[in-house]
Amino acid sequence: MKAHIALMALALTAGSAMAKLPALSDEAKAKAAEAAAKTAWSDKIAGYQLCQSQDRVAASYLTQARAAGKTVQPVTTPPCADPGPFSYTPPEPKPIEASGAHSPPATAATPPSTGQPTAAPTGNKP
Repeated sequence: MKAHIALMALALTAGSAMAKLPALSDEAKAKAAEAAAKTAWSDKIAGYQLCQSQDRVAASYLTQARAAGKTVQPVTTPPCADPGPFSYTPPEPKPIEASGAHSPPATAATPPSTGQPTAAPTGNKP
């Protein structure tokens, strides 16, 4: 019986501990963005290689069909676009002003704290 209670308590605390994961750091976010860019680039490479192989198959089919005496009209398709080598430039960090920090509407004419009181002392204490 005690083992069942201990197991239930452990299951309840493990679930709540996993629900409170910390937020990602800036370095982890940058690394994730780079991994996403590399994945997108590898998808473009795969598409380029697929396009090239389809062109080779179509060319082979056309030569075999023409050799057999068939009249085949090739379908025009867009040319394969080589994505080039992988290059990733991380986005520039936003300056504090562009990140949503609030600034005073105008340049201050006097320092924010002066030795002068804002109202004359009345002498009466509540």
